[in-house]
Amino acid sequence: MKTLSLREPGQFEFIDTPFDASLQEGEALVKVLRVGICGTDLHAYRGKQPFFSYPRVLGHELAVEVVEIKGDSYGLKIGDRCAVEPYLDCGECQACRRGMTNCCENLRVMGVHMDGGMTEYLKIPTDKLHPSNRLKDDQLAIIETLAIGGHAVERADLGPEDIVMVIGAGPIGLSVIEFVKLAGATLVVTDREEHRLRFCEEKMGVKHTLLSDEWFHERLLTLFDGHLPTVIFDATGNPASMMKTFEYCAHGGKIVFVGLFQGEVTFHDPSFHRKELTLMASRNATHHTFRTIINHIENGRMGPTPWITHHLSFNELPDQFPTLLDPASGAIKAVISMQ
Repeated sequence: MKTLSLREPGQFEFIDTPFDASLQEGEALVKVLRVGICGTDLHAYRGKQPFFSYPRVLGHELAVEVVEIKGDSYGLKIGDRCAVEPYLDCGECQACRRGMTNCCENLRVMGVHMDGGMTEYLKIPTDKLHPSNRLKDDQLAIIETLAIGGHAVERADLGPEDIVMVIGAGPIGLSVIEFVKLAGATLVVTDREEHRLRFCEEKMGVKHTLLSDEWFHERLLTLFDGHLPTVIFDATGNPASMMKTFEYCAHGGKIVFVGLFQGEVTFHDPSFHRKELTLMASRNATHHTFRTIINHIENGRMGPTPWITHHLSFNELPDQFPTLLDPASGAIKAVISMQ
């Protein structure tokens, strides 16, 4: 099979890998149709991705077609087009036994801890495939991105009375926005890139946006008559941004770190205590979240296709990929066509 390997930071290489159609019980052979590119892939290319080793075949945002099935099919049929839940949990650790498979103690994520989808065919456990023959391939490829935001909003337990601030209007921030809107909360989005804020206003119907500049805090206070956000989602993975959230959050509020970085988060404990803040991380997503999102899109409650600003060719990806790192490209979400 033709496979694209990230040999080291900044260096892709096409390689030939063996095609083996033999399957174990509960496994499916799938043809890869689309691969979404996310921040994890960009960070890996830069050499700045935690929990990562080289060489690695990237790709965990996948649309696939079922070619063969062995054993328990979980309702799958040959020819089904599916989104992939790329988190391979052990099913036995303390977290898994409590239903928190997204943060399994022995978790392996495709394209991060093990090789992913930038290849022609894959073997995937059937319970990690989520079929929908009503969704387009591009939509299936970004279900995983949406699931990241969906799980984060589930963690925060939002209500219509909440004032929510989403920091960072990249793909993960956009996925959070989709679910904040469904919850009916008041929303403000902030980013340091004006074009991303315009996208939120024009394509996603976000009423309140703020440029992250030196006057940000004053304008935030003015926006809601002196009230601060009751829930903050930081999707930047930027340490300075993440540590500022403690200052921006209302008394009794919640902070959810959706992004991460290689380092330590510090905060002023008396201020944290005085506000009685709740701080939580959000990692990956669960089976339930994937199914919920597919249902939302099939029934018209969510439509993320406008996010996809760039379509790339698998054969030309080594040359095209670096352009996504340039803010001038205007890239929000890129999807690779594997054919």
